[in-house]
Amino acid sequence: MRRVLAVSSAGVLAATAQAGPGLAATREVSRGVTIPAFYDPPAALPRANGALIRTEPLPLGLSLPGLDGRPLPGRATRLMYRSTDSNGRPVAVTGAYIEPTAAWKGRGPRPLVALASGTMGQGDQCAPSYALQHPLTLTGDTMSVSYEDLSIYRLLSTGAAVVVTDYVGLGATDRLHTYVNRLDEGRALLDAARAAHAVPGASITARSKVGLYGYSQGGGASASAAELQPSYAPDVPLAGTYAGAPPADLTAVMKGIDGSALVGALGWSINGFAQSDPALRLIVDANINATGKAALKDISTMCVGDALLKYGFTSSTKWSVSGKPIAEILPTIPAAQAVLDKQRIGTLKPAGPVRLATGVKDDIVPHAQARQLAVDWCRKGGDVSYVPVDLPNLGDKTLLNHFAPLLLDQPTAVTWLTDRLNGTPAPSTCRSLPSQP
Repeated sequence: MRRVLAVSSAGVLAATAQAGPGLAATREVSRGVTIPAFYDPPAALPRANGALIRTEPLPLGLSLPGLDGRPLPGRATRLMYRSTDSNGRPVAVTGAYIEPTAAWKGRGPRPLVALASGTMGQGDQCAPSYALQHPLTLTGDTMSVSYEDLSIYRLLSTGAAVVVTDYVGLGATDRLHTYVNRLDEGRALLDAARAAHAVPGASITARSKVGLYGYSQGGGASASAAELQPSYAPDVPLAGTYAGAPPADLTAVMKGIDGSALVGALGWSINGFAQSDPALRLIVDANINATGKAALKDISTMCVGDALLKYGFTSSTKWSVSGKPIAEILPTIPAAQAVLDKQRIGTLKPAGPVRLATGVKDDIVPHAQARQLAVDWCRKGGDVSYVPVDLPNLGDKTLLNHFAPLLLDQPTAVTWLTDRLNGTPAPSTCRSLPSQP
């Protein structure tokens, strides 16, 4: 499934391919929202992962004038850089770098935090770098809220620079976003850290320590990046990783999101994996009915707000040919289960200390599978601090049991990561973590 772009002239494509700041041409590409031509990848990409393709100034939608004349929380730059997708092909990824106004008062040069956003959607207008400029989008058929601004700004207030990845295909207009694809998102996050060093005006240096930060989809991305760093990006000096509510086992997560407020995420997963894996595309075609196929196409250009309003609490039984939940169908098909198994996080030892937090009552990204990730990492000799966030049940499948721990744990998570960037050793809970709850 490929996104159809509304390009009316070859001139726009030619201007895009030349790449450079200040590209003014825009066109409608997603649910009534115009996406700047900046997000159109060029025909040829650099050879090195993390190499910058282009940059331009990024006006922050939430910004205040500082007393010294510099804007708070900092100066932002939109960027496009090269990464490698799960099929080994070069891919252009967009994102944002923010140079903080706050001074770094810790040890060594200013550090860098590579942040992976939580679920934003699958339409290009949902990209985190676009949302930084447009924190609230109510345009055309789109409702998008940039809820990650709070974590980004908290990190900037410590004096750390922040680079945000848009992930593969979210923002960049040449393909669909490959939602929760562990290789795509882990590599995109590590390559964002590489690309940040080449951003004009960036004060980070080759000696700057790097932290990874993410919750939900972002937690899966940061967890994957921590596993991939030793082999994929050993040049990234990783000091610590925060992985909040990571979807480590997609077989279990599918069951959590099916019929929930966030059932759109099931559609984004299917769309993304069907794009990356032709074998799965054939399985989807054979097992999804006309209603389901129409829903998947509709969801492919939606942001979280759109999907919550239109598809929230829908059961995937309405989408399948057999009338069974998709989470029950796919594991019975060996080729489909093989795709899910390849996405399992926890088969590799993570680099450096990791703080893994998960809500005990989380029923969207189930607590048990996130806790199992901590157990798996500990068994491999990982340096893991496992934090169960214990809250009362705030409503089955309503998203509150998943979202509340994000807010409650965020201040402590930022402090924990800042301590790692400052060189403070991390406590490990592996010895006190039994294999069973």
